[in-house]
Amino acid sequence: MKALIIDDEKKARQVLRILIEENCPKICEIYEADNLLSGVELIKQEQPSIVFLDIEMPEHSGLEILNFIEKEVHNFEIIFTTAYSEYAIQAFQLSAIDYLLKPVRPSQVKEAVDKALAFIGNSQINKRLTELKMSLQDSNFKKIGLPNGDGIKFVSFEDIIALEADGMYTNVSTINDGTILVSKPLKFFVESLQKITSFYRPHRSHLINLKYIKEYIKKDGGYIIMENDNTVSISNDKKEEFLTIVQNI
Repeated sequence: MKALIIDDEKKARQVLRILIEENCPKICEIYEADNLLSGVELIKQEQPSIVFLDIEMPEHSGLEILNFIEKEVHNFEIIFTTAYSEYAIQAFQLSAIDYLLKPVRPSQVKEAVDKALAFIGNSQINKRLTELKMSLQDSNFKKIGLPNGDGIKFVSFEDIIALEADGMYTNVSTINDGTILVSKPLKFFVESLQKITSFYRPHRSHLINLKYIKEYIKKDGGYIIMENDNTVSISNDKKEEFLTIVQNI
């Protein structure tokens, strides 16, 4: 399997190359480019499966990559390398685009490559990059990317009823698309949606959209019924807080 590193800093390319060689045995060929346009030429010539792409480069940002590649060549996964702020990282998460935060750690590289390999062949990379660009330009995030067996489903926050942990996966209940099994743990969504005030975690296994609470039942220790008639448990240490919140909705 081939990989390409596009970064204007030689030292950054060297460090990343070493980390890939030491932690990603499935990658047997690694190419390098010091700017976006030469990287695009290498993509067309060598057809790498994974492209490690720096965002902040002279002349052209890494985000512009699809401006220079025809749609039929979009058969690779992108892993951005960035020193962006926490705000921008949230944009990456919501757009289901993977990233390595500089300085890069070995565990980050292995995890990102494993995720990328799972997406190859059904990447929807064009749509995901469009969502990322929109998120970076607009602090009012409106959608989140949900990785699933068919690719990536982009769902508006307004359409999410609740999320329930299922091991290392999450069941996301939506208004328009039913329940989607997503290949990310609930913790990921708790962190990604923490700034969206309508989401609340009443139990370690549940994250709910307060807008879709249908009823609160006191018996059997207390539980919530959502608009889709699914029941949600409330932890004992969250009951008082939850009741205070819903009384002020």
